[in-house]
This record gives sequence, structure tokens and C-alpha cells, in this order.
Amino acid sequence: MTKRALISVFDKEGLIPFVNSLTKLGYEILSTGGTKKAIEAAGLPVVSVSDVTGFPEILEGRVKTLHPALHGGFLADRSKESHLEQIKEQGIEPIDLVAVNLYPFKQTVANPDVTYEDAVENIDIGGPSMLRAAAKNHASVTVVCDAADYDTVIEALETHGETDFELRQRLAAKVFRYTAAYDALIADYLTKKTGEAFPESFTVTFEKNQDLRYGENPHQKAAFYKEAFEDASSIAGAKQLHGKALSYNNIRDADAALSIVQEFDKPAVVAVKHMNPCGIGIGETIEAAFQKAYEADPVSIFGGIVASNQEIDVATAEHLRQIFLEIIIAPSYTPEAFEILSKKKNIRLLTVSFEQKAKEESQQLTSVHGGLLIQDSDRLGLEEAELTYPTKRKPTEDEMRALALGWKAVKHVKSNAIVLAKDDCTIGIGAGQMNRVGAAKIAIEQAGEKAKGSVLASDAFFPMNDTVEEAAKAGVTAIIQPGGSIKDQDSIDMADQYGIAMVFTGIRHFKH
Repeated sequence: MTKRALISVFDKEGLIPFVNSLTKLGYEILSTGGTKKAIEAAGLPVVSVSDVTGFPEILEGRVKTLHPALHGGFLADRSKESHLEQIKEQGIEPIDLVAVNLYPFKQTVANPDVTYEDAVENIDIGGPSMLRAAAKNHASVTVVCDAADYDTVIEALETHGETDFELRQRLAAKVFRYTAAYDALIADYLTKKTGEAFPESFTVTFEKNQDLRYGENPHQKAAFYKEAFEDASSIAGAKQLHGKALSYNNIRDADAALSIVQEFDKPAVVAVKHMNPCGIGIGETIEAAFQKAYEADPVSIFGGIVASNQEIDVATAEHLRQIFLEIIIAPSYTPEAFEILSKKKNIRLLTVSFEQKAKEESQQLTSVHGGLLIQDSDRLGLEEAELTYPTKRKPTEDEMRALALGWKAVKHVKSNAIVLAKDDCTIGIGAGQMNRVGAAKIAIEQAGEKAKGSVLASDAFFPMNDTVEEAAKAGVTAIIQPGGSIKDQDSIDMADQYGIAMVFTGIRHFKH
């Protein structure tokens, strides 16, 4: 019996060599639309699907392959005599191979000017139906949705005369991943159009970016996936110009560094170690910003990640090359700066677009055992806050500038978090402590003598006045915190006792 293959592909990469090989192997090719025309143009024999179904394409091509003459051929279980008898009675012949890829819905909706009508029109119906039918019957049918698999299928057919079950099973699994991802994009698009933030079921799809050597530790396997729509302002959309492949921990630290440095409009540099900033500096030039970030904690920066929101110039590169760093992230490097830094074999040099801010509507996904937490990203800044000034003394203009820096920084520090800031840089950071006064003591100890005349930012309110007292004894002159504790007055009174200015934001910045 002649083998039959149905081929209908939007993406025609590799189509003609594939069909040519199948034809030489004795397959009869069934096709429709643009795929049929391409095969005919190549001078290869092809049978129209309409000749098989006895029914023309209708509704501008919306209905052409949804027919028992095709789906009976896909779905007949060859191990069941009753199935074979039924399709024979109906004049249906088995179809042994199906190669289909789908309308470009992803590419269509990626266009910012796409109309809703065009997006809906690019929802493929017949393609997924054929793929799913053939994949369900992979015990008998070979199904291909990716041109990268054409050669593998042809090699198996040429070598053995057929594909084995293991290959058919692997290809079927790929098909269901493919159609699931396709449907997830459609669901996401339509859900956003309806304004549904947290629907009754949540389906997402990611595409593999790279395999990783291991995860957080060498005994953990890992891979890096990216969102279907590339975000050039993200680590997933970063371009690596130099150095070995990023590790799991590199990616997480780089993501943290980028999230922080994107907070600033003036030239800024952030140094990150183990997901926490160890130094943040702002300057009139990127070199000045780096110097401040470095001096904030010249010990912890060793082996860390540095992110800059401005091009790396020669002067800054000369400083950077003197430190052991895992990664440098910037929008660009001057040719001379790149030459200097790329001489360091083990450093990774990345570029990320700063032309667009991170998506305002983005959500954070966090896995827990047995579930997934979803929340809006923490985008609120002082611009959205309704600031109040509960103490007798109000902050000066210089203090307010330092408080703004501290408030931006503390949002990115693991809770409980305290940040001391002064002269356009952080000078002490207490992160991830089980009590707030403990975090304050760490930040103050790190700042040392620099604490005098500095300001303090706290990611959450003070449950007691002990943090304020510790800050006052260290010479802190102003504090910014959310407020809202039942013991706020105790902290206010302590601040007034030492002449400290305090600002309430009404916004908490927990980061667990």
C-alpha cells in the first residue's frame, strides 16, 4: 500500500528537500493552499486535499482540512481491525505522516500596530486539529511540527523504512508542547484584552534560552527559559559580547542588578552580590558613579555583578579591569573600553537596552511546592507616594535627595532591609535579617564613621523605637519608612529626641 503524507506549513523552511526525499521514498504527498503551490512550483507531484475530501475550501480558507476523509486517516488505530474496516467502508485511506506548522500568531501580535481583527484571523484552527489528531495516534502516525526534525525523520525512513515508536512518541510530545504554547499565547492575548488580571486558570509558555551547566549548586540540573515575546530590557533579552556562558546564579544576580540600575535616570552603577546590592552610586559621569558604588563596599564587590545605565567608557573600564567581576552589564561599551575589558578571559560582558523601561504591566511569578504565586511587579516609587512628615524637624533638600536614593535601593534588598545613604551612594546595607534592628546594626557597622550625617531607609515600619535609637547614636540625621505601626508615635518621639527628620511614605517594600 502506498504511504501517504499530508503536508501543510506556513513556514516553508526546508519544505522542498523534505518533500523531495519523501517522494523518492514512495510517499504520496497531500497538500493545500500555499504549501501545495510551493511543491508544484518545485516540480514535485502533489495531490490537492480537496480531491481527497471531495469538498472545496470555504470561508476564505477557514475550512479546508476539517474533514473525516483526513481525520479518519490520521486517527484510525491500525491495531484495531474494526477501525480499518470502518475507514475502508467510508473510502478513507490511512495517512502515515503529517507535517504541519501554524499561522504566525506570535509574530502577528508582536507587532504593536496589530489590529484585533488581524490577531483573531491568525488563530489557526485546522493546523492544531491535524497535529493533535496525528500526535494522539503516534502509535501509527509520524507527526512533525518543526523543520529541525525533517532530517531525523528522513534518515529513519531511509535507514529502516519506517520511524520507530520512540521517535514517534518524542515527536508527538513536541507537538503537544507546540500546540499548548500556541494556545497559551492566544489565551494570554485574549485574557489581557478582557482585562482579567487573575483568571481562574493561568497558563504561560516560555522558550528555552539555554541549557545551564547546573543550578544553584553543582548537583542541581537547570536550564534558562525566556518569555515568548522578547524583552530587550531584560536579562533574557541581553546580548553577551564576551566571556563564557552564564550560570544559574549569574543570571539571577544579573537580573537583580539590572532591576536596580533601571530605577535611575542619572548616571548610575550598581554592584550586586547574592541577589542584594552591595553598592549603589550616582554621579555626573559613569566613572564617578562607579567610584561611589565601589567605595560603598570595596570588599563585597569582589566576584560580584556590576550594572551601569550608561555606556562604559575607557576611564570606567580602567577601574573595572582592576577588580575580579563575574559580569558587567551596560547599554554599550566604547570600542576602547571593550578592548580593555575583553582582555579578561573570565568576565562576561553583556549589553541590555535601556531605551525602554521594564513593562509596567509585568507580573512576577514565584514557584512554591505544589503551586505558583503571581503578583504585580513592585513599581511604586516616591512619585506615587503621599509623603507625610510626622517629626518636628523636616528633611533638608540634601537629606531628601539621599532619602530618595535610599528608598529606591531598599526596595531591592531582601527583607528585613535597612539602607544607609549619603553623598549620592549607599554606605551601609543590612539585608535579610530576622529583625529590623539587627539589619540596622549591620548597615551601621558597615558604614562606620560614614554613618554620621547619613540617612536611613527601611523597607517596612518600625515595630519599636530601637532602630531609630541605633540610627541616632550612629549619627543618622533623617529616616524614610512606610509608617503604619501601632507604635509609630514611639519612633516619632525617639526621632524628635535626637533631632532626626522622619518621612512616612505609606508604601511598604518587602522583598522575600
